[in-house]
Amino acid sequence: MQTIRVAAVTMNSVLGQQQQTFKRIAEFCEQAASERSELVLFPELVIHGHCTPNTWELAEAVPNGPSVQQLAALAKRFGLFLSAGLSEKENDIVFNTQVLVGPDGYIGRQRKLHTSRDENFFYKGGRDINVFDIGKCRVASIICYDNQFPEIARITALKGVDVILMPHAAREGRWEDTAESEAAARRHVFDYFSGYRQRARENACFCVYADQTGVAGYVDSLPRDHVNQPHHPGGAMIIDPGGTILKHARLDRICDEMIVHDLKAAALTQFRSHPNYTLRTRRPELFDELVRDQLTG
Repeated sequence: MQTIRVAAVTMNSVLGQQQQTFKRIAEFCEQAASERSELVLFPELVIHGHCTPNTWELAEAVPNGPSVQQLAALAKRFGLFLSAGLSEKENDIVFNTQVLVGPDGYIGRQRKLHTSRDENFFYKGGRDINVFDIGKCRVASIICYDNQFPEIARITALKGVDVILMPHAAREGRWEDTAESEAAARRHVFDYFSGYRQRARENACFCVYADQTGVAGYVDSLPRDHVNQPHHPGGAMIIDPGGTILKHARLDRICDEMIVHDLKAAALTQFRSHPNYTLRTRRPELFDELVRDQLTG
């Protein structure tokens, strides 16, 4: 790995306003380039929205659909690597997908493996766990709920990952229209997802988390106060290989924001040189139970 400057964007994706969403993505790309960022993480499903009722109609091909082409054009224009989430359609099956593009075009995709709550009504789970070499580092995307399964991060580590990208559209709490309620919701999300420090530490890699933020709208088929409405308290954070949070989004407001930080190669070397680096001391011959089907006994 070489030192790389990354940005994590927490932003809203209002249902039915894809053109406005791309405008905000372009604005953040311009800001990221002005701050000398090289890799920018946008949230899960930021392009098409989270579990919008017409997901199947909105979903596009990857990499030949229009959204990937727009992302690639932005990456080329600003000289950035971009990771962003969308609904992908292949053979009329829809996947929750995070795509990775760079200045030279499309690089790859990661499909969400485990669907959460009502996502199974819209998406089929993927099967592959991918790591991509972007020159200065190797990156993987672990999408939202998939981060609750430590085995996925470990597999990316075994495949040589340096930076795990953690795009989210987490409906983790609701808030009222008061400053106190807003701050409490944002703080709750930060406390909840700061547990990703352990993912970084146990695999000695950087972790970058970026969540959708704000009220994306209302789904008519659900009560307005239902927990599955696309309301996201949001946030962003960057974690080093020792589990220290290097930078995070503000904790008192639910708003669009970008954070930027350098991921230093020396830090990765330091933690992977430790005598207790787990990928060196682990004993995989003891772990057969992890791949045994518990339901069949």
